[in-house]
Order: sequence, then structure tokens, then C-alpha cells
Amino acid sequence: MIDRLLTVRRILTDAAADIVPDRLAEGLAKEYGASRTELYLVDYRLAALVPVFGDDSRTRPGDPAWRCFDHQAPVPENDVIFVPVSGRGERIGVLACSPAPDDDSAVAELAEIGVALAHELQSAGSGTDRYQAIARTRRLTLAAEMQWELLPGRSRMRPAFGLAGQLEPSYDVRGDSFDWSDEDGRLSLSVLNGMGDGVSASLLTALATYALRNARRAGIPLADQAALADQAIFAEHRGVAHVSALLLELDLVTGEVQAVDAGSPRLLLLRDGEVREQTLEQEFPLGMFDETDYQVQRFRLEPGDRLMLVSDGVYEAVAATGRYGDAALARFVRRTGPLVPLQAVRSLLGDLRVFVGDAELEDDAVAVCLDWNGPRT
Repeated sequence: MIDRLLTVRRILTDAAADIVPDRLAEGLAKEYGASRTELYLVDYRLAALVPVFGDDSRTRPGDPAWRCFDHQAPVPENDVIFVPVSGRGERIGVLACSPAPDDDSAVAELAEIGVALAHELQSAGSGTDRYQAIARTRRLTLAAEMQWELLPGRSRMRPAFGLAGQLEPSYDVRGDSFDWSDEDGRLSLSVLNGMGDGVSASLLTALATYALRNARRAGIPLADQAALADQAIFAEHRGVAHVSALLLELDLVTGEVQAVDAGSPRLLLLRDGEVREQTLEQEFPLGMFDETDYQVQRFRLEPGDRLMLVSDGVYEAVAATGRYGDAALARFVRRTGPLVPLQAVRSLLGDLRVFVGDAELEDDAVAVCLDWNGPRT
């Protein structure tokens, strides 16, 4: 039993970047007797599971593949076994094999293979365009292409925290983005909104993101990270263009949050079923003026708290009933309590689309959800 699992793992690691699923299907046929294998990749909007081999039409919500994706657990259905393809909380898709094995140990092994496949696809993504191309239900704009390449991922799950973010409109987003990194018991998180439209907004956000990463990776404190990004943007645009940003650094042991509020993103706190806005003193957006002196503000999370960060595109979205931020946002954040972070942001942006109806979003919308579970080893 162990030998066949190791054999399939070796097949995955030895496969060329563009044929990982094909070699996996051959390995599963030989080692597990799978007469048919399908890999579904989730699309950029988190609204479709797209087959890699193309033998099936796209799945619909409620199908076994979606139940597997949503619940992150194996789902047997009509002699087919569906297992999640996820690594470190990043949900890539779903693997389906038939006939389904009739013993629990084989199902557990296939679940392990799903994790190994996720890691291999993440690694292979730098060497081929195949998987990014398949996961698109329509063409991305150039600005959206740049924004998606800039992201650290869409979700991350660790013992101490859960984290997820999503962009909307997914296929033509312009200046909204987010970034994160965890190291040495601290989680860094930023939400950014570059002014302007199209490629110019995307370039501006990219400059801010890389400037912040450069400072963060040099071990520079949070306020100075903001100051250095501010200087980089001002040097390039001389105050004509700027980036609104919210920078957070969470101590994963104590729950203390350091924050720099340089503009528009909103911060909502869900605690014990109640939602309130975590108010911070706003400072100038990055790049608006030369040598802005940013100040760190602090607040503390309690185990079980949820933070929802949303851009103006969410808060200011307007329908006949009013602004989403006034009419529906707090209510819906409260309803996300039982959901894991990726489902929470997906549901929130879905509710936003329902709220605006047939109207187009006037601005990019980004939502990031952070759960702090308390100190964990």
C-alpha cells in the first residue's frame, strides 16, 4: 500500500511541468486501477470548476466536485471519488477518479495524492501556462493579468490563522490588490488600491507592492515600510498618482495588531457574533506627498476574531436601496461567521454582485478575510 503511494508521488515529481495531470492519470490507472481521471481547476472568479482533460462540462454548485471543493473532504458519488487539490490552504481544484476504491485506506491515499498534486501544480505554474489558461472562463484584460500575477495566492490556512482574499471583477480588475506573508510568528497583510484605470492603475499597485515587499524582506518596521513605499511612488509620479493602502502586522502569539492606515480600505471586526468597524486614524495615501511620516496604531485581537478588509469598491457600491457599506455589509459579514475565510470572501463578493444587480461595479472590489485562532504550535 505504501509502495503505490510513493510510486505516484515519484511520478508527480518526475513529470514535465505541462503534463503533470497526464502522468498522474497514467499512474493512477496502473497503481489504483482508475479507468478514468479528471482534474478540475477553479476559475479566477471562484465560480467554475473547469476540467483539464475536457471530458466533462463545467460543474455546477451542488455537484459532488463543488461539495468536495467547499468542504475540503473526499466525496464519493456514483462510483467516483472526488478529493480536494489544495496545498497550505490554497485551493486549486478537485481530482476525480473512477471507479472509486472500496477501502478507506485507498481513499486516504488519494487524498494525500491530491495534496501532493497541489504542490506540484504550484511549482509547475512557473514553467508552463497550461493551468492558468485552462482556469479562465474568458480572457483576462492586461491589467487583470498583471494583478493576478502579483498576488501571493488566494487562501492560506495555518494552525494560528486562516486567510483568504478575492478580487472582483475578476477578469478585468485594475488597481485593487492584496499581499501577505507569515514568518517568525508574525503575519504581514496589506490591501492596496492604486488610483486610475487599466494598466496605469495596475502598474501603480505593482510598484507599491514591490516597494513594500522590498522593505518587509529587509526586516524594516511597519511604519518605515510605508514610508519607503511612499517615497518610491512619489519619486516616480511626483504626487500625481497615489495608492491607498492598509498595512497590518499580526503577532500570532499575542494577537496584537500593528496598523498603518494610508487611505481607503475599511476594516470590520466580527467578534462573538457582533460586527463593528475597527476605526483607525487615516494618514495620507502612499505617494501623495514627499516624505510622509507614518505612525503605527495598535489594537488587539481575541481568539476566534475575524477581520474583514474591504476596499471602497465594496463599501461604496450603490444600488437603489443605497450603498452596500450602509445597507448590507455588516449584516453579511455577520452571516459569514460559520464559513472558512475563502468561502466568506467568495460569498461576500457574490452578495455584492446580487446587491448591484445588472449594474456594473463602478470600482474594483477586493475582500480579504483573516481569522485569528489564538496561539498554536
